[in-house]
Amino acid sequence: MTEPVGDVIAELVADHRELEALFREVELQPVDAPRRRELADRLTAELVRHTASEERHLHPAMREHVPHGPALADKEAADHARSEQLLKHLEGLSADDPDFNDTVAKLKFAVAAPVREAEHDLFPALTTALPPEKLEALGRMVRRDRETASPPRSRPPRPPASRPSPGRCTAYATGAARPRAGPGDQVARPEGDS
Repeated sequence: MTEPVGDVIAELVADHRELEALFREVELQPVDAPRRRELADRLTAELVRHTASEERHLHPAMREHVPHGPALADKEAADHARSEQLLKHLEGLSADDPDFNDTVAKLKFAVAAPVREAEHDLFPALTTALPPEKLEALGRMVRRDRETASPPRSRPPRPPASRPSPGRCTAYATGAARPRAGPGDQVARPEGDS
């Protein structure tokens, strides 16, 4: 998404600005522009990568160090689940489908409120609760996720209607689309993931 910028707060805020820019790009495309689907797919990949990174790195730190952290992390996870449902719906729509714009608008709204809450409430609490070294270490993990993510560049062909597709969201959630490490790569894995 963007160049490395620092601690976990700076990394996630940079992601938020990039996601906002992607939403704007999708919204500005004419209805018949093929680029709408491409941008929606990129938005899906980036949002899924971002939320997975938050769940892997930010939520455990919140649970452990921030007052009311477990409840905040649970709320964030519920917000992510709502967004993922909209992403799955969007993934099944062609760019000229009448429901496409409405789904993008609903997704933008579903993402905007948690972003505001994170930036105004959660991030300041995390900055107070964690030393700069820990925030920097979490930032490196988020950058590593970004650097190792390799979302598909184009939309795969649609399967026949009789065969449901698991979709990109499901593939990312199950790890099927998780980037694989190459020789010599060091990849941080969540606890219990081997």
